[in-house]
Amino acid sequence: MFKKLDKMLERYEKLTQLTGDAEVIARMDEWKGYSKELSDMQETVDKYLEYKKALADQSAAKELLETETDREMRDMLSEEVYACKDRLEKIAAELRILLVPKDPDDDKNVIVEIRGGAGGEEAALFAHSLLRMYTMYVQSRGWELETLNLNETELGGVKEAIVAVNGAGVYNRLKYESGVHRVQRVPETESGGRVHTSTVTVAVLPE
Repeated sequence: MFKKLDKMLERYEKLTQLTGDAEVIARMDEWKGYSKELSDMQETVDKYLEYKKALADQSAAKELLETETDREMRDMLSEEVYACKDRLEKIAAELRILLVPKDPDDDKNVIVEIRGGAGGEEAALFAHSLLRMYTMYVQSRGWELETLNLNETELGGVKEAIVAVNGAGVYNRLKYESGVHRVQRVPETESGGRVHTSTVTVAVLPE
C-alpha cells in the first residue's frame, strides 16, 4: 500500500509543478487534464501526509524516550508514542478505503426520480418529504438543483418528481439512495390511529 502511496505522492508533486508551468497553462486542455488528476488525488495525498507526520512524531518521541531519565517526561513520551500508534492505525484504515478504485461515474451529474408507491396520498406526502430532504442536502453541499418535472397532489404530496443535480461528486454521494424507501406512521388523515406503511421509489441516474 505504501509503495503505491509513495508513487502517488511523487506524481502529485510532479502535477503541482506542471499546473504551475506557464507553457502548460497556455495549453488549456492539457492543463485541465492535469488539474483534474491533481484534484482526484488531493484527499488521498493529504491523508498520506497526515500519516507521515504522525509517523515522524512517533519516531521523535521514541528517540527522546531512549535518552530521557526524568520519570514524568518518560511517562509523557510513552503516552505520545501510544497516541501516535492509535492515530497511525486509524489513518491507515482510512487510506485503504481511499485507495479503493472509484466508480467511473462518481463525478457525473445525476437525474433523480422520486415516485410515490403503495400508500396513496400518504405515499405522496412521504415523497414530498424525501424531495424536500434531498433539496436541503443539495443546498448544503453547494450543488445546483433544477426541477424537470413535478406532479403534485391536492394535499401537497408528490406523485412524481424529476430533478437534475449538478456538482462535484454528485453521483458518488447520491447513488446509494436508489431503491424503495418505506415509512410506517399514523397519517394525519387517519382518524382511527392506525399505522400505515407507505413506499416511495427513488432512482438516481448518472448523466
